[in-house]
Amino acid sequence: MNKYKVCVYAICKNEEKFISRWVESMREADKIFVLDTGSEDNSVSLLKSLGVIVKQKVIRPWRFDKARNISLEMVDKDTDICVCTDLDEVLLPGWRKKLEKNWEKDLNCLFYRYNWSLDKKNQPKVSFYLGNIHDRNHYQWTHPVHEVLSFLGENKEITKYTDDIVLNHYPDNTKSRSSYLPLLELSVKEDANDDRNMHYLGREYMYYGRYQDSIDTLIHHLSMPSATWHDERCASMRFIGRCYKSLGRYDEAKLWYEKAIKEAPYLRDPYVEKALLYYEVKDYFNMIKYCNKALRIKEKKDTYINEVFSWDYTIYDLLAIGYFEIEDFEKSLYYSKLALEMDKDNKRLQDNYSIILDTKKRYTN
Repeated sequence: MNKYKVCVYAICKNEEKFISRWVESMREADKIFVLDTGSEDNSVSLLKSLGVIVKQKVIRPWRFDKARNISLEMVDKDTDICVCTDLDEVLLPGWRKKLEKNWEKDLNCLFYRYNWSLDKKNQPKVSFYLGNIHDRNHYQWTHPVHEVLSFLGENKEITKYTDDIVLNHYPDNTKSRSSYLPLLELSVKEDANDDRNMHYLGREYMYYGRYQDSIDTLIHHLSMPSATWHDERCASMRFIGRCYKSLGRYDEAKLWYEKAIKEAPYLRDPYVEKALLYYEVKDYFNMIKYCNKALRIKEKKDTYINEVFSWDYTIYDLLAIGYFEIEDFEKSLYYSKLALEMDKDNKRLQDNYSIILDTKKRYTN
């Protein structure tokens, strides 16, 4: 018999291709609630046919926090544990039993393993802890985008971390993120002291190719007294370096990548970014140097900051190219093989391996 009443809640718009899979993974809950914010496909009827409690409301102007708060209001007041997910996410089977085991009296929020990005074999590429399992009456969502749960209780928030519960993310990469930039600008306008959203805004400007705006915003992020998390500060420095690289201002890019390395020398990412810069300017000796520095770091931190290219085949691919260019074909072939082992279906890696192998044979004979 279950000890707690557990309810899942979510927001939805045009998610019909994910619904059956999502509902199946959430069925261990006592009830499932969804706020539909204006679907034009079959989402609403499909959700209802699968037993989900659905409310429809179009939110104008759009903001994620408002939508999530309305969806949370749908959840029964006597619910013990709320689980907020998106419809492109899947909880691994058996999560309810593990949740009951991990939940404790007076606990407010439970952080669990969130696999934000997975490879073709369903193995995590970027993984960190997410805390969207919470009690019913002490939280509200804040910020128009990249929204977070804010604790409203009078006493100190009690949290716990577990690896027992795993949520996998399978994003729809065709979806537009065009609303993110104006919502981030609004978020910073509403709370100019929130360093997290300042960082996100600078990153978004970079994605849009607004490099000077990105540089200015990220430098402001670094100047904020509350911006003390080394991993995120390192990312801001890397992004500034990336912007300068895109502008062709390589000396300034190198300077910022070096700052990023000093900020978080335990992360691979700034070393790999600097290696990628040296690849662009065809400085293969320095490229090899920074790839090897990155490879000395064996531990992958549980943080959303991790770049996929720091832990996939990229480093080995760069080393294969670098050693080929300096005519060390033995090492080039060795790293080309390692890169290919990590992505066997990659046509470019296959072709590179063949070229390196043929070249090595010619030089040896």
